[in-house]
Amino acid sequence: MVDECFKISIFVAKRLIRIRDMDNLFANRLMTARKMSGLSLQELSEKLGEDTVSKQSLSKYELGKMKPDSSVLISIANALGVSVDYFYSEPKVKIEFEHVEYRKYSTKVSKAEKDAIEERAKSVFERYFELEDLMGFQDKPEYFKHHEVIINASQSEAAAKSLREKWNLGYDPIPDVVEMLEDKGYKVIDVEAPEGFDGLKAIVNGQPVIALNKNKSADSDIVRKRFTALHELAHHALKFPDEMKEKEMENLCHAFASAVLYPEEMARRELHKERFHFYERELILLKQRWGISISAIFSRARQLGIINDHVYQRFNIGFKKREYHLPGNEPGKFMSKEVPTRLERLVFMALAKEVLTINEAAYFAGVSSWKLREQMNQLV
Repeated sequence: MVDECFKISIFVAKRLIRIRDMDNLFANRLMTARKMSGLSLQELSEKLGEDTVSKQSLSKYELGKMKPDSSVLISIANALGVSVDYFYSEPKVKIEFEHVEYRKYSTKVSKAEKDAIEERAKSVFERYFELEDLMGFQDKPEYFKHHEVIINASQSEAAAKSLREKWNLGYDPIPDVVEMLEDKGYKVIDVEAPEGFDGLKAIVNGQPVIALNKNKSADSDIVRKRFTALHELAHHALKFPDEMKEKEMENLCHAFASAVLYPEEMARRELHKERFHFYERELILLKQRWGISISAIFSRARQLGIINDHVYQRFNIGFKKREYHLPGNEPGKFMSKEVPTRLERLVFMALAKEVLTINEAAYFAGVSSWKLREQMNQLV
């Protein structure tokens, strides 16, 4: 009788632990979904209608002190744009960002927007790492690491030359920066983000990852996206003194990105020092060839001593007078996608190997199953 009571108590205890774990899971997933949406507790309450659920109740849900009934749960899921299942599906791979850094332009992004971006990025990387584990991939990456401490622009230049040499890029233009980084083993993703966000870099499970703004894939934004990808690579690959100010570090990352995109030897050959004028058409042609913005070309020319500060100031005055500094206004286009594709390719490979069902594949792709079916035009 005692043994039987003991077995029952153990069963009840285990069940209570499972219930508590589920409650904690729901609380954590609710907080994650809310942050991904960029909403505060008050804003979510207002979106739901305060008569439906108050800010205080939402806070208790996230603390695991209360749980909503089924009708409120459905309303919350709809308001946050997730399925009800999302709140009870625990990711098999837990993502924690280490050493997160944003491109300086992202100071235009609020704290709530940064939280939303990071949670969205974590959600994608959770699926990315889990799918790799499922597929059993162990490709050896070719990460670039520059061991000399960078303290000035000439050292950034040397690091860029070292990268081009190590990756056998020669002096040629880089057709697609994002594709190149994926080929070298970097995990690069696009995330939904506001205009003020360019990109971030972080470390996940000891591996370097980069997140870029999905909404900057239009023709006018491609050159900025290429530059941002290399800027974030600089944060991964270069070492700076601990006491260096953030602005100075950002400038050195800019110098590295420019030097990778437009090698010194080619810049000196094409821009020439002995000249009186620069014509817009010539600069457009250079932009189309190298995939670097006109403003970055002039910064590069000043950095290399091809033009002096006076000429650079005149350029900036004329550039702003024509309003070319405004988003989407700079003339010229570079024909490249700059869209990460490796995660999507892994999804279709898993489908081809019949490792995943269509519903499972849709989850990893981050799309609905009907949308995935539209893309499944089987040839063989």
